[in-house]
Amino acid sequence: MEFNYDVIVIGAGHAGCEAAAASARLGSRTCLITMDMNKIAQMSCNPAVGGIAKGQIVREIDALGGWTGIVTDRTSIQFRLLNRSKGPAMWSPRAQCDRNKYIWAWREVLENMPNLHIWQDTVRRLLVKDGEVCGVETVWGVTFHARCVILTAGTFLNGLMHIGHVMLPGGRMAEPASYELTESIVQHGITCGRMKTGTPVRIDGRSVHYEDMEAQDGENDFHRFSFLNTDTRPLRQLPCWSCFTNEAAHEILRRGLPDSPLFNGQIQSIGPRYCPSIETKIVTFPDKPQHQLFLEPEGESTQEYYLNGFSSSLPMDIQIEALKQIPAFRDIVVYRPGYAIEYDYFDPTQLKHTLETKKIKNLFFAGQVNGTTGYEEAAGQGIVAGINAHINCHGGTPFTLGRDEAYIGVLIDDLVTKGVDEPYRMFTSRAEYRILLRMDDADMRLTERSWKLGLATEERYALLVSKREAIGRILEFTRAYSVKPALINQALEQMGTTPLRQGCKLADLINRPQITLKGIAEHIPAFQRELDRLTDRKEETIEAAEILLKYEGYITRERMIADKLARLEAIKIKGRFDYNSLQSLSTEARQKLTKIDPETIAQASRIPGVSPSDINVLLLLCGR
Repeated sequence: MEFNYDVIVIGAGHAGCEAAAASARLGSRTCLITMDMNKIAQMSCNPAVGGIAKGQIVREIDALGGWTGIVTDRTSIQFRLLNRSKGPAMWSPRAQCDRNKYIWAWREVLENMPNLHIWQDTVRRLLVKDGEVCGVETVWGVTFHARCVILTAGTFLNGLMHIGHVMLPGGRMAEPASYELTESIVQHGITCGRMKTGTPVRIDGRSVHYEDMEAQDGENDFHRFSFLNTDTRPLRQLPCWSCFTNEAAHEILRRGLPDSPLFNGQIQSIGPRYCPSIETKIVTFPDKPQHQLFLEPEGESTQEYYLNGFSSSLPMDIQIEALKQIPAFRDIVVYRPGYAIEYDYFDPTQLKHTLETKKIKNLFFAGQVNGTTGYEEAAGQGIVAGINAHINCHGGTPFTLGRDEAYIGVLIDDLVTKGVDEPYRMFTSRAEYRILLRMDDADMRLTERSWKLGLATEERYALLVSKREAIGRILEFTRAYSVKPALINQALEQMGTTPLRQGCKLADLINRPQITLKGIAEHIPAFQRELDRLTDRKEETIEAAEILLKYEGYITRERMIADKLARLEAIKIKGRFDYNSLQSLSTEARQKLTKIDPETIAQASRIPGVSPSDINVLLLLCGR
């Protein structure tokens, strides 16, 4: 049996869902192939979305017209805005979701999307002709012909799970691995490697002594992931809980180290540095008497809980015995132990910034197959791959994001330029322009670009225009309105800030850290009337305007720096030089530049091993 499509997406994880949705909504006939339709957008690890920098990525996906933010808001059982004590560049939304409702919300989106079909099967072979992908073949013997293929297979490529000395093939617990597909790709010159990740024990909440834990409640203000959502959260909001390990638990964990796949040589691949297993923590930090754990609900009505901070591949008896030494878990009952999983990934320096492979035309990689970790990083890659697959099918300018435009742009540029030597996780520290990449203005940065592509809807674009105009009115008012000392000094003293000696513009007054737009408006009737004109997303608009006022100097300075460096982005060098023949470059630079073949001088400057003197040589050769 044979089928014909514009775009085939292999794998229905977070990258695959966003990729399929993007290409279909743009008008490409798309087929999403998944092993199990009941596991679409499965949250293999913690059923949580967002966090430091990850939350910003989800806001960017939403601003582009993606669905992760919308589905998260629909299925959230706890929401928090992290880093509130820091500046707005660091604010990061995070939500705990109902695992099963998240899956079904995504499935409802995809099943009802025009141009998108879903096929339940396993892809075993990539079809390539004359260096160009032309389709896939499944284990059921079905052939799908396509103009573009997007691989988003997650941890399923030759997946192998570990619990102590027990090794089981699989892509996730109780789910089969995918075989033959990696081999059908590498035969075309694409290199692969192995990585490792893990997941913690799942606990029956009825066995937990919550009186020995500290509750962590969520927040219920106006913040959401999606710029479209203003409704109240539909699901019951639940607390998370925290406690600590202790020396008694550590002693048992140490006893199990000889049987740990991470330390006895059973696992050879690289694991995530920033999400270490509990056994790695006690080895890396031998003097630390305790490590914090977070008990987080898996759903609105289930008793299943996720123990964040206790990822492990130790034998299951060691895991359970160690947990019983912690007072809150002294009577613990588990649903399943933690385990580690090894899987294939492909060196992302073999990709273009569109996420198309350099070796095989019209083949795209997105998600963990590129060496990343996290739902958000995967989804961000997925929407970019989906957009560019559609463009490759129907024509248009390749869609890429700069490092000053989006965290997604930072993520993809890091992958393509630097590669990975461990599972890549996004942090705010990876971005040079954090004050430009705030969570509050992702729509301002990206929605117009997406609307011009045809992905963002008219409704979304209209909301952007309305918000931009409202912010503009607030900024204009505060910069024009003069405040007199006699009218405001008493209020300033109540706010704990120095009274005025002479009049000033309202914008200058708002720069003071003690003053907020809403707080000062209570004492300036004309300004209060201006804010009362806001009827749509009032709180969001006021927050965005206040950030622009308070951080105007920082934003302007960072924009100037970004614009200066953008000049290097404009100097194209791809295919221009035979780097091996340029003896004025260092040996390492010649090797790295030949391997990656950067698009621009700016990208070349970010390649590890390419020094400033090497960049100067290239600039001279370019006549700059």
